[in-house]
Amino acid sequence: MTALDLSSPVAVVGTGTMGQGIAQVALVAGHPVRLYDAVPGRAREAAAAIGARLDRLVEKERLTGADRDAARARLLPAESLAELADSALVVEAVLERLDVKQDLLRELEDVVAEDCLLATNTSSLSVTAIGGALRAPGRFVGLHFFNPAPLLPLVEVVSGFATDVTSATRAYETARAWGKTPVACADTPGFIVNRIARPFYAEAFAVYEAHGADPATIDAVLRECGGFRIGAFELTDLIGQDVNESVTHSVWQSFFHDVRFTPSLAQRRLVESGRLGRKSGQGWYDYRDGAERAEPHTAEAAQPPAYVVAEGDLGPASELLALIREAGIQVREEDEDHGTRLVLPSGGQLALADGQTSVEFRDVVYFDLALDYRRATRIALSASQDTSPQTLAEATGLFQVLGKKVSVIGDVPGMIVARTVARIVDLAHDAVAKGVATEEDIDTAMRLGVNYPLGPFEWSRRLGRNWAYALLDDLHLRDPSGRYAPSLALYRHAYATDKREGSTS
Repeated sequence: MTALDLSSPVAVVGTGTMGQGIAQVALVAGHPVRLYDAVPGRAREAAAAIGARLDRLVEKERLTGADRDAARARLLPAESLAELADSALVVEAVLERLDVKQDLLRELEDVVAEDCLLATNTSSLSVTAIGGALRAPGRFVGLHFFNPAPLLPLVEVVSGFATDVTSATRAYETARAWGKTPVACADTPGFIVNRIARPFYAEAFAVYEAHGADPATIDAVLRECGGFRIGAFELTDLIGQDVNESVTHSVWQSFFHDVRFTPSLAQRRLVESGRLGRKSGQGWYDYRDGAERAEPHTAEAAQPPAYVVAEGDLGPASELLALIREAGIQVREEDEDHGTRLVLPSGGQLALADGQTSVEFRDVVYFDLALDYRRATRIALSASQDTSPQTLAEATGLFQVLGKKVSVIGDVPGMIVARTVARIVDLAHDAVAKGVATEEDIDTAMRLGVNYPLGPFEWSRRLGRNWAYALLDDLHLRDPSGRYAPSLALYRHAYATDKREGSTS
């Protein structure tokens, strides 16, 4: 099954931001495009707005004047659904309400030809449920574009329970012909991105609610240590707290209140107070004129240790040993079966976040997972009230001499980046095991849809098969609510590796 021919008309119903964006994508690709909106005059206004954006593309030399003129000639606002009768594809981008979408599709089914492909751009509703209103649901598919549609490459092509393979394939190939990067997924709450991205927000909010750190510090650690493009608090302020919470609540409800997707009470209070983010002037941060910029906690300068003793290879943080030597600090290595840690001159220990807490041990400081310890500009440390001040000072000085800013947070198991990555990896494995999407498509979706530095399976391969499972298992022991219980898929993934290596544990 091939993509739609460029001579085939494409219709978009709903002329908000997403509707206009999708129409522009199809138009620039070369299709005749019909625009319809139930509100009189909106379709013409949308056509004018798209025309203005095409002008800007010409100014930026991304489109020739001739191509712009040809595109404008192919763009036609429609006064009624009947004018969409010759469409080969109709994409609806109307209000996110099941009844509204179903009513629209029933009307469309009476207008368009039997071979017309019908699609929804829903981000939160079930494609299966929307298509359930159709007499022929096999031709109905989800085409979830990301905002702004003309710029972001990812399109999730969602097959509902009744979607025909030929319909999904045609939608996939059409999206690819439009210059997009499509990924195929089954109809599951949140699809790929909004399902697997929940921990990025949820774990940041959980650390905040536990008084582990403030929003500016958590965001700085996610960016400067974890390698994420933007912090969770910054991103939800940009999206809109009401919008982000609505998606979270929808996924949570759709999974029958699965504790892994539980919404944040702190975010609920933010929405209730009207602090919706940038659009309202206040969210997690204050965007009003003259507001003071929130700064992350950064530790004062401390004296680095003269030496460290390395017990084990530090696992995913093994690169630190080379950095420490390059900084002129002596590294004494001891081959210990039971440890992957650094022992400081004070006798205290420095260990990579593993899902345990500092208070459980005599004198331990934890440090967070980094995407790249050489390039990271900030490291988070975690200590308890019982941690020796000298041990914490030596740990702080060690990372500072490596050129890192240091943020000291509370005694939070799994810290910030480590617990976030582990939960993302777990949800990704669970999604593959349940037939939602392939590993490759999930990695592609998370990199392109939310700009993650690595896809979940890229993280998993880099960190080792057992890393996420072990961390979540330790977290689950300390929080037995089920939120951190590793999925069966992740358990099988980790256990299979151990078995091949001859372990029976």
